[in-house]
Amino acid sequence: MKQTFYILSILLLLNSCKAPKNKIEKINFKTEYKFSSEIENKISTDTVPWKYQISAAEYATKGDYKNALIHWDLAMRAGQKEYSKSQVDSINQTYLKINAVNYIIEQAKKNQVIIINEAHHNSHHRVFTKSLLQKLYDNGYTNLGLEALGNGEYLDSTLNNRKYPILTTGHYIKDPQFGNLVRDALEIGYNLFAYENFTEGNGKQREIEQAKNIQQVINSKPNEKFLIHCGFDHALEGTHQSWEKAMAGRLTEYTGINPLTINQVMYSEKSNYKFNHPLLKALDLKEPTIIIDKKKNPFKYERKDAWTDIAVFHPSTDYINNRPNWLFKNENKNVSITLNDIQLEFPVLVLAYKKGEDINLAVPIDIIEVLNKKENCNLGLKKGVYEIVITNRKESFKFEHKVK
Repeated sequence: MKQTFYILSILLLLNSCKAPKNKIEKINFKTEYKFSSEIENKISTDTVPWKYQISAAEYATKGDYKNALIHWDLAMRAGQKEYSKSQVDSINQTYLKINAVNYIIEQAKKNQVIIINEAHHNSHHRVFTKSLLQKLYDNGYTNLGLEALGNGEYLDSTLNNRKYPILTTGHYIKDPQFGNLVRDALEIGYNLFAYENFTEGNGKQREIEQAKNIQQVINSKPNEKFLIHCGFDHALEGTHQSWEKAMAGRLTEYTGINPLTINQVMYSEKSNYKFNHPLLKALDLKEPTIIIDKKKNPFKYERKDAWTDIAVFHPSTDYINNRPNWLFKNENKNVSITLNDIQLEFPVLVLAYKKGEDINLAVPIDIIEVLNKKENCNLGLKKGVYEIVITNRKESFKFEHKVK
């Protein structure tokens, strides 16, 4: 009798330790995130010369880093260049490799304004800027200017109070990794501000208006420090071949402040290793890196009479479950989502939202397209509680998922 009671007690205890199945709820849900087939169909009918630039950004927005790189290389007609062995040996003898984050933080202590750029198809650039946020904040950087934030009539005026980005916060901010940059900055305590010029005029006039908008914020907080995250050439100092001066150069002209300018774009990886810049291939990197010469001068990006103070070199991405390895760093866990209990037609989009944020408005924490039930579904998520939404546009379901 005692033995039977003991066995029953053990069975009850084991049963109580089993995690209950998530409650799956059918919902009405609409999303503007695109399936790959929709992007490809648009390409097949589009006649504009820059169609692959558009598709590259659209793939980045839906969390598809591989295809974002592929389409950008189609746009730029990437080719293969190599250095000779003697050139590679000379580079590695001339330069010392240093951790990029540590170097930037040390330089930040001597500066009031940092300007770092991104390519609009490259989510990794956004992840790198995000990795700087806490340490920069600890060194007095409390203001973050983002070119990607809507401005003027498109300004998200409640962003700093709401503490998370929504789909109308900014076009490129729909990329979950850009959304996470914004979300982290707000959680850390940054004041976010928009500076893009949404009035008529591009080229020279745009650079002038961007710089004037930043100048106005700096003048209102003359003793504070500023991080500016921009696109491509806006980070260039000196003489720009098309604009006379880029935003960074204009900012120096208007404020007298010489910013620390950082270029992530020029030497960033391509879709195929053979297309990478030969200097990037020569360095054989394991982490984001700055290179310095024997006099401790950092390697700059220079283009005729324009430059940035520092060039950042990122290592080539490795893929885990077909997703970039850097997605599962900086406290992010590789979270496998099981879709076997969801009865709907594939392919589907799987979107993870932070519990408490409005799933109809918020930028998701991560997103992936899954073609069939046999395919892995892995998300990069921090410890916390999430609402997972699965949709094929016709039907949508959601359930709660806790990451421990």
